[in-house]
Amino acid sequence: MNLCTDQLAMLVADDEQLISVSALAADPLNSAMADQAEKYPLNHGRAEEIHLLDPGLVVTGRFHAGPTVDMLRRLGIPVVVFDPANSLEAIRENIARMGEVLGQPGRAAEIVRAFDQRLAMLKAPVMRPLRAALYFPNGYTRGEQTLLGDIVRTAGFANIASDAGVRTGAHMPLERLVLAEPDVIITGSRHDGKSRSENILQHPVLETAARWDRAHQLKTSDWVCGTPQALAAVERIGALRGTLMGGR
Repeated sequence: MNLCTDQLAMLVADDEQLISVSALAADPLNSAMADQAEKYPLNHGRAEEIHLLDPGLVVTGRFHAGPTVDMLRRLGIPVVVFDPANSLEAIRENIARMGEVLGQPGRAAEIVRAFDQRLAMLKAPVMRPLRAALYFPNGYTRGEQTLLGDIVRTAGFANIASDAGVRTGAHMPLERLVLAEPDVIITGSRHDGKSRSENILQHPVLETAARWDRAHQLKTSDWVCGTPQALAAVERIGALRGTLMGGR
């Protein structure tokens, strides 16, 4: 009943082991496994509908560990709660834990090995990291102690949020971003609708603040959850660094 644990479960579970995943897991804007999720009945995280599915186990994330989880436990349904991954290392830990929870430790270990091998190929020592600003709707940024912060660092960039004292997530005034003079601004996928929260990303001053280009948009589905798909974000940002360095 959680976008991120759904994807981990779909990676690790045996055929017919899952009886439902959340509706968000089938949303291609946010889920890297939307196609796989379509073959499962979808739930909306409500205790009533989950109870009627008669599951032997519910897996969810910390952000859903509230009244719904309390109610499910009072109904006698076991619930396992996962913390969100705030680093690439935490992805490995959550995959391994999902393997234990679903009785698939061998399959989980294979996924972790493949993850480690790909990460090792993407890692490279960087003598002079470029400076990146992570900027999202409502002027929100993410710091070093987040999954995206770790992705950006692994790809060879220094995060200007650190200079502003941001370690996790916080609002960054547009003026501070401009004065920081980052080499690049990295943002996420845009929604199809009109959102006032995204207006700040259209501000003309961003054109002069850094080498701003729509090509620097990350797919939200690549990094919003701690799954092996996060390495696609590392690869893409690393390629961006190579492009920027080549243009200097």
